[in-house]
Amino acid sequence: MHQQPIQLKDEERTRCEIWTRVMGYHRPVTSFNPGKQSEYRERRPFVENRAG
Repeated sequence: MHQQPIQLKDEERTRCEIWTRVMGYHRPVTSFNPGKQSEYRERRPFVENRAG
């Protein structure tokens, strides 16, 4: 079965809320103060190599 890609009109889209863990709590990034939002944007994800 061939599935068609989903096409959304602009009025059908909704804003995606991003949450992250800070100091043991999960919080939406939009609730951060400007300094914490800047710090969040500077973060770099990493991948830990397999041991052995």
